Amino acid sequence: MHLPSRRKFDLIVVGGGAAGFMAAITASERGNLSVLLIEANSQTLEKVRISGGGRCNVTNACWDPKDLVLNYPRGSSWILNSFRRFASGDAVAWFAERGVNLITEKDGRMFPSSNSSSEIISCLRHTAQSSGVNIRTNLKVKIVKKLSTNEFSITCSDESSFNSRSVLLATGSNPSGRKIATDLGHTIVKPVPSLYSFQARSNDITTCSGLALNNVDLKLITTNKTFYERGRILITHWGFSGPSILRLSAFAARELYFDNYKFNLIINWINCDFATVNSIFDNCRANNGNKTLHSCNPFSDIPKRLWLIFLKRVGIDQSIKWAELKLTKKKQLINILFLDNYSIKGRGPFKDEFVTAGGIPLEEVNLSNMESLKTSDLFFAGELMDVDGITGGFNFQHCWTSGWIAGSFISKKYSRSK
Repeated sequence: MHLPSRRKFDLIVVGGGAAGFMAAITASERGNLSVLLIEANSQTLEKVRISGGGRCNVTNACWDPKDLVLNYPRGSSWILNSFRRFASGDAVAWFAERGVNLITEKDGRMFPSSNSSSEIISCLRHTAQSSGVNIRTNLKVKIVKKLSTNEFSITCSDESSFNSRSVLLATGSNPSGRKIATDLGHTIVKPVPSLYSFQARSNDITTCSGLALNNVDLKLITTNKTFYERGRILITHWGFSGPSILRLSAFAARELYFDNYKFNLIINWINCDFATVNSIFDNCRANNGNKTLHSCNPFSDIPKRLWLIFLKRVGIDQSIKWAELKLTKKKQLINILFLDNYSIKGRGPFKDEFVTAGGIPLEEVNLSNMESLKTSDLFFAGELMDVDGITGGFNFQHCWTSGWIAGSFISKKYSRSK
């Protein structure tokens, strides 16, 4: 877009993603401020466009802030008060007021009713334009300096420069925002990947690629800490994925990074105790003794392909009858069902992580208004801060929340009469 003739603004937002747009719109609408949003790429809101497979998982139907914060591996104890001011219900209402209705899926994820991220993008761009936000793309911010006049000087890649009363950084995981923040006195928690699948060394499990199982218990063991999760997993041609695997990768992100993504994953495939499983085996032997182990799988939650893999792994001929199953083989099979151990050799081959853990430490931010505690009139929103959520709309929700809080405060502090 063409840059307006003015070179001085009340607010300059660096970063044209979800958090940046929410902050810019809120400041402009509420305070009648002059706002310039600068995006280094050719298009704004690219992460919004590709999220949720192009559908955009806007937020999650998790209405209580106390429950909402449990979905953030880092920052949960810090952002509770933020969500008390602007949470999932507020985001739903915000979009509804601007003509976008959200629908809720069974797992709580919320998408635009059109099932297209373009609806969210159109809403944000139209609202920004109608509220008077100036947007410039293909322009990279190189230097941000605080002047003695209590203004900021912003120098860009094309040598253009602007002055502003305030600056908000919403650059997500891009290192450019971290560089600007450190130049202005901040430290950085080293960013590491989050939300990714696991590559397994075992080859036999990958022959079950495409199978999904629910209510699976997972135990992830790193050098210094053990993590637990229960839920749905997907067996892939490289290892494991699915919601519970992604949650594990998020909560264990920093420990996995320091272990170079090599660790043990123990899977309990069945949702019952040892005594129950032992009884199931004994009943099958008593009541289906003439049936083969191939034809009679006593566990409805275990797909046949996976059951046959387990039989092969412990050296059981699948053509033998239940009455012929030896005690030692029975114990080995039960052990696999309860304690199936996989050596993980790395992240998923596509390096498809969508979120990073790390950024501006929350101790350096006044979370009541998102203002820097190191440099006055400098604000932050979104993933640039050391806050990240699990999959399911939680990362976007923090973008909406932090952007709205920052924009609301900025609108009051620098308000101009209409």
